This record gives sequence, C-alpha cells and structure tokens, in this order.
Amino acid sequence: MPRLRVLAGPSVESLEPITAYVNKNKPFGIKSDAFEGCIVVNIKGLEGSDDCEYFARPERQGITWSIQVQGRFLKSYSSNDILFGNTFDRPLGLPWGSGAALKFMNYVDPTLEHDLTSSTKPWALSPLVATMPHFSHTQEEPPQFPPRTPLVDDTSNLYLAVTSSSPDVFFKKEKETSPDLSSLTTASKRRAYFASEPNRRTITFGRIFLLRLPRIPPLTALRLPGGLSFDLMRYWDGQPVRFVCCERGTGDQPWGRVFWCLSIESEDELQESDPPA
Repeated sequence: MPRLRVLAGPSVESLEPITAYVNKNKPFGIKSDAFEGCIVVNIKGLEGSDDCEYFARPERQGITWSIQVQGRFLKSYSSNDILFGNTFDRPLGLPWGSGAALKFMNYVDPTLEHDLTSSTKPWALSPLVATMPHFSHTQEEPPQFPPRTPLVDDTSNLYLAVTSSSPDVFFKKEKETSPDLSSLTTASKRRAYFASEPNRRTITFGRIFLLRLPRIPPLTALRLPGGLSFDLMRYWDGQPVRFVCCERGTGDQPWGRVFWCLSIESEDELQESDPPA
C-alpha cells in the first residue's frame, strides 16, 4: 500500500489532516451552518498506524477500509437532493473495457448519475438514502459513536420525516399510515424503495433527525456508486480519492454545496508536486 494521508472537513476547500485519527476509533468533528456531525475512518495496513479492534471482529473479516459518519443537517433538505459519491480533480485512467461497464452501471444502481469519462473533473453521485449499504435514522439523542458492534439498517423512525410537498413543513405520521416505510426492514428493501424519485421526495431531513451511516463501502478497490470497481494499486494515478456528501446541483452543475468531504491522498504524489526549495 502506498503511503496515504487522510483529510476531512465540511467542504473540499476546508479539509484538515486527520491521519492521526485513523484506526483509533476517534471521531473527527465536522460542522458548518448546514451540517454537524463526526466521522471515523479505519484503514487496514495504513503505514505508521496499528490496525484497530474494528478489523478483529468476525463479522468484519475481509473488510479493509471503513468510513463511518453520524450527524444531522441543520436545514431542511429533501432526501432526493442529498447526494453521496466521488469527485475527482482530473481525468481517470480507466482500464480498457470500462466504457462498456459504465453503460450498465445504472442497471446496478438506477439512481446513479455520473460523468466518469470527463476530460476535466469526473464524478459519480447517487442519492444518499438509496445508495448507502448501511443507514440508520433516529430522532433520539445521539447514541455512542462509533458503535461497539456493527449496526444494521434502522428506518423504524423514518416515518417521522415524511413531509408534504413543501420541504419546510413537517407532518408526523403514524406508523400504520406508512406501510411502505414500515416494511423497509433490510438495506436491500430500503434501497429498492428509494430508487424511486417520488418516494425520495416524500422524505425531508433536518435538524431534528440524526443520521448514522455505520459503514460506507469498503475500499479493497476504488468502488464507485453503481458497483463499478477498479484495483486502486493498478490504476490509481495518485490523485485524491474524494468522498462527498453534497446537495444536488442545478442546471449544468451536477452538485451544489458540499456538506462533508473525506479525501484520501498519496503522500508520494504530494511530495512530487511540492516545488523545490
């Protein structure tokens, strides 16, 4: 594994080094006027860091990377407009045959939008509620973070986030009046339900709702929304691998404001780009 450094913050322009937090189960706080929360990162085999207890648990065998996020949005946003994915600073050196694979990515994740063949800044984004492999939502006080044991999907309180057509008006629903939401007992059911844009538009996240993303997809390779995967060690050119949670863009802009960002960068790339003294 190349030497890596990890950065996080409320925007791409406001990243802080958090490599010292990696594998320590130590949350790093992120706060802006739109989002407040914390992030925990574990990377197996990270140079200069001992592997933590996270990877020792039997249910996590085979997992080599983990990103966990807990937080709340400080303004009201439709779940259709909160996106998660990857953005890049320069074109990707995609392997031969990737063009055909890209054409079928939407069959795997029908919510995915991307321009991974961009000649400037490639990107791939999906609605967060539909693409996360693990998702928990509550209106209660923040629980322990990171959790001691792996969490499963918990959408039992999601009915509280059902809104009218106005994103600024909350209407609490009784569970029995929201049979579709009460049936989302697994991650696969939740992802299938929110593959529908009208279903996503019925949910609004805001200050009173706490989101827990227990594990963002592990990076044994560069895994993009839609299931496309490339061997990082073979194709990675050293540019930052950036994960962003952001607002849906307007017009020709695929994304708008960034709520939080995690960037994994090559130390070797940084040293090569530094000007001589």
